Amino acid sequence: MSDLTLILLAAGNSSRFKAPVKKQWLRIGHDPLWLFVTNRIMQMHKFAHVIIVSHPEEIPFMQSACDYTIVSGGESRQQSLRHAMECVTTPYVLVNDIARACVNLNLIERLIAAKEKADCIIPTLQLNDTILYADETIQREKVQRVQTPQLSRTDILQNALKTSIEYTDESSAIVAYGGTRYYVEGDNHADKITRINDLASLKCLAPPSSMTFTGNGFDVHGFEDGKKMVLGGIEIDSPFGFMAHSDGDVALHALIDALLGAACLGDIGMLFPDNDETYKNIDSKVLLTQCVQKLHQFGFVIAHADITIIAQTPKVSPYKEPMRRLLAELMHLSPLRVNVKATTTEHLGFIGRKEGVAVLATASLHYFDWKNV
Repeated sequence: MSDLTLILLAAGNSSRFKAPVKKQWLRIGHDPLWLFVTNRIMQMHKFAHVIIVSHPEEIPFMQSACDYTIVSGGESRQQSLRHAMECVTTPYVLVNDIARACVNLNLIERLIAAKEKADCIIPTLQLNDTILYADETIQREKVQRVQTPQLSRTDILQNALKTSIEYTDESSAIVAYGGTRYYVEGDNHADKITRINDLASLKCLAPPSSMTFTGNGFDVHGFEDGKKMVLGGIEIDSPFGFMAHSDGDVALHALIDALLGAACLGDIGMLFPDNDETYKNIDSKVLLTQCVQKLHQFGFVIAHADITIIAQTPKVSPYKEPMRRLLAELMHLSPLRVNVKATTTEHLGFIGRKEGVAVLATASLHYFDWKNV
């Protein structure tokens, strides 16, 4: 049985990455970066336990993709690590940042081989260039680049993290606590992804799959007298609106489900629960905007959308073009890639009896192509 737990830190907000997608959700083939890195390291060593630290809102989506333990991150790297350390029961722990994607087997083996030599084992690289600090030249032989992963004694790291001082790596916290660290040779190929142009130098990353994904959405709402009707984001001239927890925009609800279906990210009820008062009477354009933002963050690009409104009443034809243009704007698409259709049920069923409206939506997505940015 292994005496080593693996922790992967993936809770950051990618503020320096400067791309629509969060870097932990960049697609490597089909896998998001966080899963690719985890699986890659798992193939190098049999760890007793694997813990991935995630942004709280992303935990359900990560958990649906793997059997690893997912825990909620904090507001800083150190707080996130502290949360993960609460789950560690082995005497040693290996901590890596998801952004350090191309760690190789030799580095992992060097760290494990040296685990008894200090409280924290860290990979470092020497610098070859002249180093200036505050306009003063300093001896480059005394300067080292510190990398992750770092291997630490669990009890020492847990105690070292019980501080309000924020450290950028485990070894700094351990040394400040009074512990020791030992250096092993780092890896020149294990650069960290901080900005999007860093990706070009990482040879272990395959491009995203070029596959197109299609999803369908269907929704129905009955009428409610005296309520404003909003359909496809457009206010409709009608004496009644829709019965619903939100504004009842059945077209946008079906479209959101189609988008989430294409991305395999659940459904509208998972993203916007109808028992949450936050969404009481909310404008569904806000929901669609948040859905589109989520798709972009998770590495998707919307390719097209098509909706069919099935209504005996109200008459939809005069509103189709404004709907199409508004939906295109909300999804950041050309209107040429959005279609809105309307039909009736020839007076059959609840729709034919003028009791409500149904909408069928289809949407297609593809992955954000970070290789060609």
